[in-house]
Amino acid sequence: MQTHSPPGDTARHEASVPFEHAGHRLDQVLVDLFPGFSRSRLQTWLKEGAIQVDAQSRKPRDKVRGGERVVLIEPPPEPDPMQAQPVPLKVVYEDDTLIVIDKPAGMVVHPAAGNHDGTLMNGLLHYAPELAVIPRAGIVHR
Repeated sequence: MQTHSPPGDTARHEASVPFEHAGHRLDQVLVDLFPGFSRSRLQTWLKEGAIQVDAQSRKPRDKVRGGERVVLIEPPPEPDPMQAQPVPLKVVYEDDTLIVIDKPAGMVVHPAAGNHDGTLMNGLLHYAPELAVIPRAGIVHR
């Protein structure tokens, strides 16, 4: 049995471990119970405490008995680093296939930990939204 939260609520998923899975590793059983998520993601959530088995945290390698109640509170997604922002850009040259930017010293090129806003990529996506479909906004250094 599986239940899911209505749209707009915190993503909460519940399931019962089938008795035929008795003796199997918890992380393997979770893949069957929640097929929309990878085993790696489920293992991470187990370690972070986002998945509870009978209201307790468990390890991925723990064995199940069958009949346990599993609750998964899906953490919110990470913010998308590819967000357009009005960052001033000095466009040196532009045609249908190329944009040349004079990047100021110190301007971060790609969003990363500690630098999510005001990057060259954020500015390029604002200037030319069609770049969003190109990996890393098509940025090439010199």
